[in-house]
Amino acid sequence: MAHSGFVRFWAADTVSLVGTYVTALALAVLAEKQLHSSNAEFGALNAARWVPYLLFGLIAGVLVDRYRRRPILIGADFARAGLLGLIPLLTVTGLLTMPILIGIVAVFGTLSLVYDAAHQSFLPQLVPAALLTEANARLEQTNSVAQGAGPALAGWLIKVAGAPVAILVDAVSYFFSGLMLRKIQVPERSPQPESRHLGREIREGLAWVYTHRVLAPLAISSHAWFLFNGMVMTVLPFFVLRGLGFDEFVLGLTMAAAGAGGAAGASLSGRAVRRLGAGRAIIAGRWLTPVGYGLIPFATNATTGLVLLFAGQFVFGMSIGLDGPAEMGYRQTVTPDRLQGRMNATMRSINRGMIVFGAPLGGILGDHLGHRATLWIAIAGLAGQAIAISFSQVRTARLVS
Repeated sequence: MAHSGFVRFWAADTVSLVGTYVTALALAVLAEKQLHSSNAEFGALNAARWVPYLLFGLIAGVLVDRYRRRPILIGADFARAGLLGLIPLLTVTGLLTMPILIGIVAVFGTLSLVYDAAHQSFLPQLVPAALLTEANARLEQTNSVAQGAGPALAGWLIKVAGAPVAILVDAVSYFFSGLMLRKIQVPERSPQPESRHLGREIREGLAWVYTHRVLAPLAISSHAWFLFNGMVMTVLPFFVLRGLGFDEFVLGLTMAAAGAGGAAGASLSGRAVRRLGAGRAIIAGRWLTPVGYGLIPFATNATTGLVLLFAGQFVFGMSIGLDGPAEMGYRQTVTPDRLQGRMNATMRSINRGMIVFGAPLGGILGDHLGHRATLWIAIAGLAGQAIAISFSQVRTARLVS
């Protein structure tokens, strides 16, 4: 794909994504090892990043549709770099506590909300519609490689230098991402919406998503997926570290297996869309999530347990790699440019908002029912959303040229 703007966009994404996955593991270790958080507190930390999506997501979509998207991306990257740099500074000075960490993560989530809405809406300006699925597949493959390399790098960094240094690496990655985005030269006019009425613009975005015969069931099933996946992602680090007694490096390798699976899934996504259609490719990906997670509760602290953890995460990663490019390609091609920001922000903000409920729920259930029981509850919910989407209009979805 020889579009120079996309190549720079892709490079910026790669740099920041590696750092993001480093921080995901580093925050878990920082909370569990240094701040001695409970399952419920860690659930609150996980939820804090996504609360802004629930509170401000629809507003962010309107703003992204009103203004040029590249400056939004650059500003959000530089601001996130500075914010993450506060965490190692507060750790060194002994001022970091769980409430402060949760607050920093909440502000970080607000910046990421704006970035994400602009990021998904900017891509159609860099490549033609016919190449959107391929472009999304490239981004998903990069995401998967970062998901593999990031946790492995984080596990090593944490062992050698500690979690705060690992988070500092992420801060630097956002800074370099912003610099690369500044080099993209693409004609981008300031949008001129017919209406400047915030409430009317929000309602227009909601109506587009929730009255569309395919986008509506796709959105609702995605909300359920994020709710139950939020439960799993809260419980899983504690299950591996406390329940099975493995160390941070093993936890990093477990997450890296999901990255390898994601790369495999993304490499198959385009072929699956061509042979099955976008809708059936999405449905296949949705089924792989409960299948992969269904292996994890059977894990023990023996070698076979490690194999089950890695296999479960690999299949989970494959589900995202297969589903993601097909879903994004469909959403971007059926949505007019003037609604891209609101469509993306509506779906993404409510999806992430579901983590606000799922992450604390996973932590509370983990404290009271145990890790394995909580995992099984979440797996049952993920199977339920897969059944629902299989019988919806999503199965008829085809990409629009």
